Amino acid sequence: MAYTAGAIVCAIAAFWIASRGDESRSDRTPAIIALALTANWCFAAASFQPGRPIVELTEIARNLAWLFVLFRLFANDGRDETLRLVRPTVLALCFVEALHFLLLLIDMSNPMTTEVSTLVFETATLFRIMVAVGALVLVHNLYVGAATPSRRLLRWNAAALTGLWAFDLNFYTIAYILGSPSPELTALRGLAAGMLAIPFTMGFNRAAAGLEFRPSRAVTFRSLSLLVIGAYLLLMIGLARWLDLLSGDLARLVQVGLVIAAGALALVWLPSDQLRGWLRVTAIKHLFKHRYDYRNEWIRFTQTIGRTGFDESSLSERTIKALADITDSPAGLLLMPDEDGAFQLAANWRWQGLEVPAPAAPGTLAAVLERTELIVDVDEVRSGIDHYGERGFVPEWLKEESRAWAVVPLLHFDRIVGLGVLSRPLVARKLDWEDFDLLSVVGRQLASYLAEQAGQAALLEAGRFDEFNRRMAFVMHDIKNLSSQMSLLLRNAEKHADKPEFRKDMLVTLRNSADKLNTLLARLARYGPREGTARQPVDLALAARAVVERCGRAHPVNMVRDESAVVLCDPEALEQALVHLVQNAIDASDSNSPVAMEVYSDGISGKLQIIDNGKGMSPQFLRSGLFKPFVSSKEGGFGIGAFEAREMIRSMGGRLDVESREGIGTRFTVTIPLQAADRLIGKAPDTQTCENV
Repeated sequence: MAYTAGAIVCAIAAFWIASRGDESRSDRTPAIIALALTANWCFAAASFQPGRPIVELTEIARNLAWLFVLFRLFANDGRDETLRLVRPTVLALCFVEALHFLLLLIDMSNPMTTEVSTLVFETATLFRIMVAVGALVLVHNLYVGAATPSRRLLRWNAAALTGLWAFDLNFYTIAYILGSPSPELTALRGLAAGMLAIPFTMGFNRAAAGLEFRPSRAVTFRSLSLLVIGAYLLLMIGLARWLDLLSGDLARLVQVGLVIAAGALALVWLPSDQLRGWLRVTAIKHLFKHRYDYRNEWIRFTQTIGRTGFDESSLSERTIKALADITDSPAGLLLMPDEDGAFQLAANWRWQGLEVPAPAAPGTLAAVLERTELIVDVDEVRSGIDHYGERGFVPEWLKEESRAWAVVPLLHFDRIVGLGVLSRPLVARKLDWEDFDLLSVVGRQLASYLAEQAGQAALLEAGRFDEFNRRMAFVMHDIKNLSSQMSLLLRNAEKHADKPEFRKDMLVTLRNSADKLNTLLARLARYGPREGTARQPVDLALAARAVVERCGRAHPVNMVRDESAVVLCDPEALEQALVHLVQNAIDASDSNSPVAMEVYSDGISGKLQIIDNGKGMSPQFLRSGLFKPFVSSKEGGFGIGAFEAREMIRSMGGRLDVESREGIGTRFTVTIPLQAADRLIGKAPDTQTCENV
């Protein structure tokens, strides 16, 4: 069947070249003849037993025809006239091949002599080996010495002829070693001839110079995987055959051990990500012009970003996953800027055991990357290479993390909206120009998605603020009317009440109610700093003790450190902000888990920390939800407390920082300049007294 299939394919190939082949090529007719004689040889081998004279004669004719084709291939750029060594070499090979006629006559004249048959077989085999080696040398000289245009024209023909004579070389070498042709290889010769006729025929296509072998990357990878598995199985079979030579208990012991070792190796090594990564890198490096299949990369990128549903990850996590998938990175981080310009952790995709500090990266690094659009190779940073001064701004934790590989800026209209940190692939390699180009383009696309999400969030927040302000306007109007009515009632009661005791109680009640309503009205009307409110010197330690006393009745609140730190602030606003923060810490903690407060000074600022061991907050919520009004992690919460506390502290010239880990707890740090430092830089009045809150 194999020879029959080879005969059919070769005949079709000869007919195709005759009808559609490039008519301008001088080797077109020799190629048709060679394919026709090859089809004739396959037909003879399929009809008669191997070694019959008719089979040998058709093979001699086939080989002579292919040698003539090889000679005519040199004529494509005129080298049959300029290279004098080509013609004698081809003639010598044809002479060696023609000697098979003489050997065939000798064998036919002595059919019953074993010694003569053996000598004829060995001599004929050596002649065929010589012809195959000589033909391969000529093919090498043909392709290497050809001009660039001729190479593009000859590559398919040269590849087919190389395969043809390489197969014959191996076939006759094995036959000479074994003393007879291998039955398995003999059966495959016809099929091999048919398969090699296909690329040879493609070389005569008029567009052959532009044809390229472009196998599917998925098919290539799977084929390589099958080859590795096949090599593994062949190794096991070879070991098993070798063990057949042993006998007794030793053989059984070694066989059982081999089975266990082979099974363990197959389970551990063959399915490993590292092996698959090595196969992928090897295939891409040696079989493809470009590292990436851009169509498949874009489809995968779109599918990753476009996933939605209740069980899917957030956009931040999908962003870093889409970026990491491109370079086969097993993990990644997404850093996004906060309101101060420093970068905070926004998403951690599969990067286990990594502690990212807050802030994760300085804003100065973003300024360099924003200006240069540089993708940072962390290995270059570690080795001391500095392109645009970025090395001094790369944080130390990133340099010390051995898995960190690349930092990709996500640019939207030349403004950085995030940094993607990629871990090193399982199969280590260096970043190249193709990585930089693709990561740069994908980074801009991801930045547009993140910017769009931020814009939608800002619009939603603005709408909520508008609705909140509209409602608060009605509330303030109603409260103002109520206050006016109660004031009028108070004046009337003072004039017309008959009973002194009733009048006295009514006056006290109405006066207290009016004061409360007016105080509430004033608070509702205040967002940010209160105009006209002078800052006063306040000891943070005394303010903290007052809050501990107030909030500690319902939940344990411990003062673990209370150093004196006098700052300039609004006492009422400070107390309100601290109450908000302590209440948030209480709500996040278990009933028996105390909240800790500590006050100290660093010489320039007073610091007050509120620490709990509660549920903690995710990096995503810390970055985009904690200080957003109407966004709360508590069921039924309004999401205003933390926002109002931060605005109050900022109005006093201070700042509010937060660190949190899910399942561990949260630390709020209030920082306000000391009175002495404030006065030193000329921002405070010369006050000497310290009031208690």
